[in-house]
Amino acid sequence: MGGRGLIGGRLYYGWIVAAVTFLVLLAAAGVRSTPGVLIIPLEKEFGWTRAMVSLAVSINLLLYGLLGPFAAALMDRFGVRRVTLSALTLVAMGVGLTMLMRTSWQLYVLWGLVVGTGTGTMSLVLGAYIANRWFVERRGVVMGLLTASTATGQLFFLPFLASLVVVHGWRTAVLAVCAVVLLVIPLVAIFMRNDPHEIGLRPLGAPADAPPQAPGGGNAVTAAFAGLGRGLHSRDFWLLAGSFYICGASTNGLIGTHLIPASMEHGIPEVTAAGLLAAMGVFDLIGTTLSGWLSDRWDSRYLLVWYYALRGLSLLFLPYALGTQFVALAAFAVFYGLDWVATVPPTVRLTADIFGKRNVGIMFGWIAAAHQLGAATAAFGAGATRTWLGSYQVSFMSAGLLCLIAAGLVIRIGATSKGGVLPTRPVEVGAPV
Repeated sequence: MGGRGLIGGRLYYGWIVAAVTFLVLLAAAGVRSTPGVLIIPLEKEFGWTRAMVSLAVSINLLLYGLLGPFAAALMDRFGVRRVTLSALTLVAMGVGLTMLMRTSWQLYVLWGLVVGTGTGTMSLVLGAYIANRWFVERRGVVMGLLTASTATGQLFFLPFLASLVVVHGWRTAVLAVCAVVLLVIPLVAIFMRNDPHEIGLRPLGAPADAPPQAPGGGNAVTAAFAGLGRGLHSRDFWLLAGSFYICGASTNGLIGTHLIPASMEHGIPEVTAAGLLAAMGVFDLIGTTLSGWLSDRWDSRYLLVWYYALRGLSLLFLPYALGTQFVALAAFAVFYGLDWVATVPPTVRLTADIFGKRNVGIMFGWIAAAHQLGAATAAFGAGATRTWLGSYQVSFMSAGLLCLIAAGLVIRIGATSKGGVLPTRPVEVGAPV
């Protein structure tokens, strides 16, 4: 084995783990993108309102975020392979049973609670956990690629699912998503490893004398809440969580859930609207990977300022784009797509810098929980606003203004009263406040 833990001088096993993780997150992204193509079919078949369907999506997104820090603690305690396999099995069960539902409460239980719990265990925390456990060098690039799996999931799934809904009905689309999740399970069982030291390696780029990272002990719930306690006493945590709340409200909750029905209401066919979101996925794959590369080289705070400001401007432009020719909406897809989840790599970098690499899973888990709380708020809020006002315009404009506020929040991260920079000695979860 080479100095960087190479196998046969060629391939570091961490890249295999990262590839499997990419596929897991890809499948999870396919699951999370499904409601966007189901909203109108469910309204037509069951007579449910937009607010009723949006409530199930909101529950799903809320659990997706809230379970992140507990999932990180469970990964520390039991290993990432066991936790991921359990989550994939739960998602497959919830998605499969959705085909049999007949009432709205079943939608809330299956898609909201069951699927939300499963995908919440495979949230953004999984990518942060793998990137920080296996990589010292190229960590930002790896995090960018894993984050971009969300966009790639849209690229692969949305047009395909929309076509299935139009030609064969929504249950066929749900069955296809369930099959994809089941296909990923054996890959995790065979190739996933919990830690490089488990197979006699060390993180890529780590010094030769770096000690192994000990597995977490004790109660996972206690560890997760200990991280939250540390965060609540940190101004930087509030700034990161507040800006990430706005990030979730302006992406997954709003655009990811409601752009397709909003486009259809402006005369754009469902498959075309799904293709539009898929196109965003292509550009986000580029933008997020580039963001990971930049976060290894530039001040992450300034990157976030640019990302939130540009996203805000694009959302303020969206109502105009929907009301004009398709070319304006395509321009929005390119501009917004480059910035969809580009905020994640620099946010993870700042979390590791402030709270320490050892704590990044749990601490980023709570920050990601704020992200999904924002997504859940926007998913239900935009649906309710559409039901009451008959339009999405207020929701899109409000999200754009919030993004401009987020740009002002992130510049203060890590700054002291004298205009200082990020601390050089990260705090540890469990240390005295």
